[in-house]
Amino acid sequence: MQLIDYRRDNQLALIGLCNAPVNALGHGLRQALMQACTRAAADPEVKAIILHGHHLPFSAGADISEFGSPRTWQQPALPQLLDELVRFSKPLIAALDGVALGGGLELALACRHRVASATARLGLPEVRLGLLPGAGGTQRLPRLIGVAPALALMLGGEPIDARQGLTLGLVDHLVEPGQDLLEQACAFARRQLAHPAPALTPAPLSQGLADDFFDTHAAQLAARKPGQRAPLRVLAALRAACELPLAEGLAREQALFREALQDPQATALRHQFFAEREALRVPGIDAATALRSIAQVAVIGAGTMGAGIAMNFINAGLPVRLLELKPEALDRGLAQIRKHYESSITRGKLTPAQLEQRMSLLQGTLDYADLADADLVIEAVFEDLSIKQSVFRTLDRVCKPGAILASNTSTLDVDRIAASTRRPQDVVGLHFFSPAHVMRLLEVVRGRATAPDVLATTLKIAKRIGKLPVVSGVCFGFIGNRMLEPYAREAHRLVLEGASPAQVDKVLTDLGLAMGVFAMYDLAGIDVGYLVRQARRNELAHDPSYFRLADELYSLGRHGQKSGRGFYRYEGRERIEDPEVVQIAARLAGKLGINRRSISDAEIHDRCLFTLINEGLQLLDEGIALRSGDIDLVWTNGYGFPAWRGGPLHYARDLGLDNVLAGIEQLRERLGAYGQLWLQPAPLLRRLAGSGKLRVQGH
Repeated sequence: MQLIDYRRDNQLALIGLCNAPVNALGHGLRQALMQACTRAAADPEVKAIILHGHHLPFSAGADISEFGSPRTWQQPALPQLLDELVRFSKPLIAALDGVALGGGLELALACRHRVASATARLGLPEVRLGLLPGAGGTQRLPRLIGVAPALALMLGGEPIDARQGLTLGLVDHLVEPGQDLLEQACAFARRQLAHPAPALTPAPLSQGLADDFFDTHAAQLAARKPGQRAPLRVLAALRAACELPLAEGLAREQALFREALQDPQATALRHQFFAEREALRVPGIDAATALRSIAQVAVIGAGTMGAGIAMNFINAGLPVRLLELKPEALDRGLAQIRKHYESSITRGKLTPAQLEQRMSLLQGTLDYADLADADLVIEAVFEDLSIKQSVFRTLDRVCKPGAILASNTSTLDVDRIAASTRRPQDVVGLHFFSPAHVMRLLEVVRGRATAPDVLATTLKIAKRIGKLPVVSGVCFGFIGNRMLEPYAREAHRLVLEGASPAQVDKVLTDLGLAMGVFAMYDLAGIDVGYLVRQARRNELAHDPSYFRLADELYSLGRHGQKSGRGFYRYEGRERIEDPEVVQIAARLAGKLGINRRSISDAEIHDRCLFTLINEGLQLLDEGIALRSGDIDLVWTNGYGFPAWRGGPLHYARDLGLDNVLAGIEQLRERLGAYGQLWLQPAPLLRRLAGSGKLRVQGH
């Protein structure tokens, strides 16, 4: 396969990168690029070299699949390649189109000049993989644009557009839409050859920085990103740029990069990266599966969830009909959506014209007949099976043949919902997470009868609206809420046994979770969980302690943040420990005959996390989840599990599945009748631990 397109244009060597789809800088491309640049440097007719993506993006960076393998450092390794390019006496000019990310931007930084199309996206996202720029980015970027802007770009990991790059000094010349990038880059190169810019003596990088600049940022990172090591390594590399000559700074960057590459946090984040790629690979679905056309969307229910779902689609340019049964409820929903967009204008995220354009795509209705031409209908009504079945019976009557009928249920049986129609093949679950217009995760629930083209279409439309779709089979709670149940059950029981909500939550947030169990329940609403449990009272009657504390708080009107009291007290959004909850727990424990004792942080960790892991393995064994990576994506994107730990099942691998099994069995024995009732190791956990194969595999 040809990896380089080499052409001459009089005094210019045009070197096009041809490694589809995104010019990943794997060993083969690095080798071919080195050969092409050496050829151009040795040609006396060539006066300047232009690097560009040949009908492709410039480069999305290093080939991540090589990380951790010898090919990462096989010559020419990227740092050595760029060091060689910098030494060329002939000017190199990078013509940037599409993306220049990670190693791709570092390649551009090794060039003397950068010409970019206005739509190009530039960034150094390595911190999101637990790494830092390792091919000169931490040293060359601050020398080009300054320390503070470079730090913001590297710590944020988000790409910027080329116009911002021009303002920062990262881009030398901007190519407007309609102009040919390569032609403009050649013209720029000829101007530079005719009138070379004088060499400037840069000011010391530390000039103008506060004396405590690095110490302050280190303290901020420790507070904002506790436990994460990659941001601190970025800061350390940047400090080296300020305090050391370039060659020594590059050596320091290399040492930090190699250290990061071996860090379990980087391994976990690479696992997340590849899990996202795998999530769209679903049995029975492939590129040949025909897709249904989605030109008109309808959402039933204009509450907080329905309004959020509707915004996803109008944000993506798809017209939406929002249905409510009562005019005042519809008006509230439409006003809520407008208010959200108005706040986006205040924050500079949206223009008034964009607000009106989006609102023009939204039409409210009180009549199901207005949904007759919808291609996709999403029901977002109260979480009650009989209500949802009634809605679907109506949709079955009014919707056109071939329309996809989706339920936003978070726990209910999608097959029973589908059975209320004469077209179960057209029914699918689309479980959006709240707030629906913000949260990236979308659980796509494949019913027993869901047609392959329905599944393929929903996966495609999910990507269009910016969601990360993960396919689940049908069971109570699907992947996320099914696993949440035993995790939260143990947290609640631990408080009855003697822990406090704050102690439990601190163990979980110290592990890196965005929020502890009890803070999460207060945020979601204790009343919401109570109403979900109501439908399952008969099957849970064998354990009178089951979520007993949450039920008691519900009966006392302590519904969480919305009522100012739940597991905590609230003053505004400030969360305050409430001794009264511990007293309530002690009173309930006495009624239930539960002995209270001092609970260690280690026990809290093991009971919450081991049951979470155990349930995930059970889901794999049942085929509800297709693979362990899907489970990890659900929990990192929907439940605040730290991505830098990889997700619950990746974390289980780090703990050792044999240790998880032994821990569950010890707890089962120690907790007596309660342990015998609830702490049963999943058969898959026994098989994997017993085989010594501690890598979790999906089925």
